Amino acid sequence: MHPRATLAATILGSSLAFIDGSVVNVALPALAQNLRVDAHDLPWTINAYLLPLGALTLLGGALGDHFGRRRWFNIGLAAFTLASAACAAAPSAPWLLAARSLQGLGAALLLPNSLAILGSAFTGEARGRAIGTWAAVGALAGALGPVVGGWIVDTIGWRAIFLLNLPIAAGAGFLSWRYLDERKESQSATPLDAAGAGLATAALGLLTWSLTKASESGGGHAWPWAAAFAGTILLGAFLRLEGKLGDRAIMPLNMFAAPAFVGLNLLTFFLYGILGGLLVLLPFFLIRIGGWLALSAGAALLPIPIAIGVGSRFMGRIAARHGERMPLTVGASLVGIGFALYSTIAVHGLNYWRDVLPPTVLVAVGMGACVAPLTTAIMTSVDVGRAGLASGFNSAVARVAGLMATALLGFVFARQGSVDSFMSGFRAAALLGALAAALAAGSAFFFIRPDVRSRTADGA
Repeated sequence: MHPRATLAATILGSSLAFIDGSVVNVALPALAQNLRVDAHDLPWTINAYLLPLGALTLLGGALGDHFGRRRWFNIGLAAFTLASAACAAAPSAPWLLAARSLQGLGAALLLPNSLAILGSAFTGEARGRAIGTWAAVGALAGALGPVVGGWIVDTIGWRAIFLLNLPIAAGAGFLSWRYLDERKESQSATPLDAAGAGLATAALGLLTWSLTKASESGGGHAWPWAAAFAGTILLGAFLRLEGKLGDRAIMPLNMFAAPAFVGLNLLTFFLYGILGGLLVLLPFFLIRIGGWLALSAGAALLPIPIAIGVGSRFMGRIAARHGERMPLTVGASLVGIGFALYSTIAVHGLNYWRDVLPPTVLVAVGMGACVAPLTTAIMTSVDVGRAGLASGFNSAVARVAGLMATALLGFVFARQGSVDSFMSGFRAAALLGALAAALAAGSAFFFIRPDVRSRTADGA
C-alpha cells in the first residue's frame, strides 16, 4: 500500500482528462485557421471528445469493477497518450477528430477508475481527504488549462497543447505500474451493459450531429431530421433495454422514482450545458472578434474555477445546515443574471472590466454556490447503495449537456464572417443561456423539498 503514490498517480491521470476538457477551447481559432476547419464543423473539435466521454463513463467504471481498476486505468491512460500524440501530429481535420474521439474514450476509462481506485485504497477520513484533494487538483487543472493553453498557443502553437500531455501521462503510468494495487469488485457487481452503452453512444452521436447541422445557417436539408429521428428511435430502444435489465442496467430507471434525483439531473443538464457553451464561446468571441491574445482570453475565465474552488467548502457547510434547495436555486439564478448581462456586450469599445468581468463574476459566484450542494444532494437523493452510480450518472449528464450545447454553437460559429451577424448569434445564445439557468433554478426549487436530506437519511 503506497497512499501518496496512489494519490499522485490517480491525480496525474485524471488531470489529463480535466485539462483537455478546457484547454482546446482557447485554441479553436488557431486550429481552425491552420487545419482549415469549416465553421460548421468547428464544434466537433470539442464534441468528438465529449461524446465518448459522456456516453461511456459508466461503462468505463463497470469494466474496472469487473476486470480490474488499475488495468482499465492503464488502458485508458495508454489510449489517451496515443491519442494526444496523434492530435499533435494531425495533418487534417478528420485526423484530428478521430484522435479527439480516442482521447474521449481514454478519458471515459481514466476518470471513473481513478476515483474508484482512491475509494478502495483509502478509508474513513483519509478517503474524504484523498477524494477532496483529487477533486481540488482536477478543478485547478481545469482552471489553468485555458491560461497555460493560451500562452502555449500564442508562443509555440496549438499542437504543443497536446504534447503537454505526454510527460504527465508518463509520470502517471510509471506510478501506476510501480505502486498501484489491482482491485476489482466481486462477481456480484453490476454486470456489464455493453448493449446499453452502444445504444446510448449511437443515439447521442446521431442527435449531436443533427443538432450541429440544424444549427447551421441555411440548413434546411432532410438529413439532420432523419438523423434526429434515428437518434430518437435508438434512445427509445436504450430506455426500453434499461427498463428490461432493471438493476443490471448501466442506467437503472427506477432511480428516477425519486423526484429529487430527477430535479437535480435536470438542473445539472441546464446549468452545465450553458457553462460548457460559455467556456467554448466566450474565448472564441474574445480572440476572433475582440482580437485578444489566447492567453488573455483564457485568463478572462479564471473567476469561474476560482469561485468554484473557494466557494465549494463554504457552500458545503451552508448546505449541511440548511439543505441544498436554496443554495442551488439562488446559485442558478445568479448564473442566469450573468448570462443576461452577456447579451449586452458590444464589440466596439470592448472593455474587460466593464463588459466581461461583471457577468463572469456573477456566473462564477452562482456556480460556486451550486457545485458542492449539487454533489451532496445527488448522493443523498437515492439509496446509500446507489450513491456511486447516481454520482457517475450525474457526471455523465453534465458532459452530455456540454456536448449538446457545443453542438448548438454551430448557430453562432456559422456567422463569424460578419461581426454584426456573429454578435446577433452571440446575444441569442446568451439569452438562451439565461433561460436555461432559470429552468435550472426552477428544477431545484420545485423538485427538491427542504427536508429531502433528512427523509433520505431515514430511508424514506
